[in-house]
Amino acid sequence: MRDFKRKYMVYPSETKRFALLIDADNAQAKAIEAVLNEAARYGETTSRRCYGDWTNSQLRSWKEVLNRHAIQPIQQFGYTTGKNATDSALIIDAMDLLYTGKFNGFFLVSSDSDFTKLATRIRESGLEVIGIGQRRTPEAFRAACNKFIFTETIMEEDVNDLTSSSVSNNGTEQKSNSNEAKKSTEYSLNDKNLKVLIKEAIDSASEDDGWANLGGVGSYIQRVDTSFDARNYGYTKLGKLITSLDFVKAEQRNAENGSSNTYIKFQGK
Repeated sequence: MRDFKRKYMVYPSETKRFALLIDADNAQAKAIEAVLNEAARYGETTSRRCYGDWTNSQLRSWKEVLNRHAIQPIQQFGYTTGKNATDSALIIDAMDLLYTGKFNGFFLVSSDSDFTKLATRIRESGLEVIGIGQRRTPEAFRAACNKFIFTETIMEEDVNDLTSSSVSNNGTEQKSNSNEAKKSTEYSLNDKNLKVLIKEAIDSASEDDGWANLGGVGSYIQRVDTSFDARNYGYTKLGKLITSLDFVKAEQRNAENGSSNTYIKFQGK
């Protein structure tokens, strides 16, 4: 048991290493660049594999993407109509990679709920599981991951980065903050569910005076809603989202070590 724990121990000073496993049958080739950019925020993807039946003409769009980003295509024939052999191949490889002890976590790129058990099993081994898929992804798979990221959100973010970029007189690139407060049509700041979630998070992390550290609030939210992302609401960070809400009061407090922390308090009904 001691060797097993040492094998999977994560050291904060090290760059985290992830395996990136893509289900080509339930992922979009056009989203992969945004997926890789998102993955780079968490660590290094030292293993990149994409699973599918590459004899299928419907997967033709993947060829250029796989070559460009050095993603290894894994061939899996569909032996029987109606049976998804690709899922089985991905799951078997995931378990093989898990037991190498070389990874801190996995990115599972799919919108298929069949990977729910796989995500749960990897988490049971103490590794991080980050799912990436479309908003239609079943809740069971999203909840099984430590965090679930919508491809629509990160693809919109990439587009916003490009369209908001401008070149200054000296030739340097500058980005406009105009998209910072862009509101999503699907994720409204006036959504009652958002208000309830924020209130519950503040109540959970608050001290006797009703004020809660923003970090504690963020941790609570991520535990209860793995697909929550400030970018769904048009903000790059949770703090900017929460402090923009009219039912939240925020203030900065200086710690003894000189650092500044954000505290928030619910002031709605």
